[in-house]
Amino acid sequence: MNGYKSFREELGKLLVDVGEKAENVVVVTADVGKSTRAIMFGEKFKDRYFNVGIAEQHMIGFAAGLAVAGAIPVVTGFATFIMRGWEQIRNSVARMNLNVKIVATHAGYSDHADGASHQALEDIALMRALPNIVVVVPADVADLRRCFEKLVLKHKGPVYIRLGRDYAPSITEDIEYDYEIGRAYVIREGHDVAIMSAGVVLYEALKAAEDLAKLGISASVINVLNVKPIDVEAIVSIAKKTGRIVVVEEHMVFGGIGSAIAEVLAQKYPVLMRIIGASTFGRSAKSHEELLSYYGLDGKSIAKTVLEVIRNRA
Repeated sequence: MNGYKSFREELGKLLVDVGEKAENVVVVTADVGKSTRAIMFGEKFKDRYFNVGIAEQHMIGFAAGLAVAGAIPVVTGFATFIMRGWEQIRNSVARMNLNVKIVATHAGYSDHADGASHQALEDIALMRALPNIVVVVPADVADLRRCFEKLVLKHKGPVYIRLGRDYAPSITEDIEYDYEIGRAYVIREGHDVAIMSAGVVLYEALKAAEDLAKLGISASVINVLNVKPIDVEAIVSIAKKTGRIVVVEEHMVFGGIGSAIAEVLAQKYPVLMRIIGASTFGRSAKSHEELLSYYGLDGKSIAKTVLEVIRNRA
């Protein structure tokens, strides 16, 4: 878990990779090609790269038309501003089940310097409410590398991939597993409590598990990168094993990963559960890590909440 690589730098490279493997892959952006590194694709494939300007609704509609024509459009933009096109995503992409891939960067608190207006904390709720769309939140660059080609070239249908900007601590680089849509992955085994998470805060969940181990508490850590469809079987199995679930997410506590897990457990196997996430808009800071700490998403804060859950159950 040492060091980190940049989500957007890796995205640029992966776009070029899929572009080389499939001539019908095109990239569409809303004037943020440099910021998302989609421009790397544009420099290699000029005739397959489209910048529609600051017009996200048009971007989605344009991508839908490309998909109808047989292309595989990959839409890139800041997560917050892609939500401007939610109606078009709903009616033109999801409702028609079109093969459009939406890659949202700068999600969560990752655009730390620009503050609340640029920090997407509601996008998972908006996207997972739509039928047909697969919603994926990679934990790190290795996770993104595992899933990207399969989601873009192999899966037929709309996809929403949620990424941060740069800060992506290495979590799964040395873990071997093949990505499958709809699966959750156990990153650390434990039996007293399960910490479920996705994205960069999975790193903080692992740090919390390490701190808890020093206190004699065995915490499993689960990578729920597939938010939709979610791994019902794994969630129920882990709930039966531990009896306690703590969800950590860089998103509002309303409608996000915690809500998705709670929906499963409420119907299948109710257990003691707590969701750690946002309940207010964000703010500016000097770094992404500073905001995670400020909003209680750092390892020490997570460990403290887990202890509270365990003591309430005892």
